[in-house]
Amino acid sequence: MEPRTPLADFLRARRQLVRPEDVGLPTGSRRRVRGLRREEVALLAGISNEYYLRLEQGRDQHPSEQVVDALARALQLDAEATAHALELSRARPRRRVGSPQHRPERVPEGVRMLLESVNVPAFVMDRYRDVLAVNRLATALEPALVVGANRLVSLFTDPQARSYHPDWAQNTASVVAQLRADIGAEQDDARFQALVGELSVKSGRFRQLWARHDIRTSGSPTGVVHHPVVGEVVLHREKFAVIGTASLVVVMYHAEPDTPSAEALAMLASLS
Repeated sequence: MEPRTPLADFLRARRQLVRPEDVGLPTGSRRRVRGLRREEVALLAGISNEYYLRLEQGRDQHPSEQVVDALARALQLDAEATAHALELSRARPRRRVGSPQHRPERVPEGVRMLLESVNVPAFVMDRYRDVLAVNRLATALEPALVVGANRLVSLFTDPQARSYHPDWAQNTASVVAQLRADIGAEQDDARFQALVGELSVKSGRFRQLWARHDIRTSGSPTGVVHHPVVGEVVLHREKFAVIGTASLVVVMYHAEPDTPSAEALAMLASLS
């Protein structure tokens, strides 16, 4: 069996997403593989078949930046995916066996006070999308937004997620691509492995998206929530890093002033 390495997995997945006609190659009636053949990628990148085979088999994990750039052009990667491939290709120090890999972060008391003082839905999450603090308006907007919940697990497994999020298909694709970008090459992280394992078992949609190896460093600045009481609310999404913490961010939702969404959000605030 071929060893599974982050770079090898990434190259295999992205190769299968490129159609021959997208790069000027004939499709042919006898093609049996999805996407490009290995030798076709090697030809397009200007490297030998043997060297590309070693990369996909994980026998060579640290190609030069020039080779990664050539592969990025062959696989039609955008700037974010190319940067991700470069990160995967760099040598990284090995984790010490038995060293702690995930400790829940503490939300600063001032940030907790901020959540309660703002009149918009707001919460704090870490890089794994675990919710660590949340205000009442955020939970009123979306009942799954509670301390201890994981945003990804809720989105993919909560039966109400699709009804609350009319843009569920686009949203799920975006958050999985962001998760890959956030984790980068740290794929031996125990909490990360557990989260991906849980989602892979519970959601076919997650398995499909995870296998694509899409990369996106930021999501859509707006989102839509279909609330059963106040109706459809179009919200802007803002994220602020919490200085002094490893990965905490404050997420706030707000509506465009003088719009039906602003009125709906104000009504929800009065009810909560």
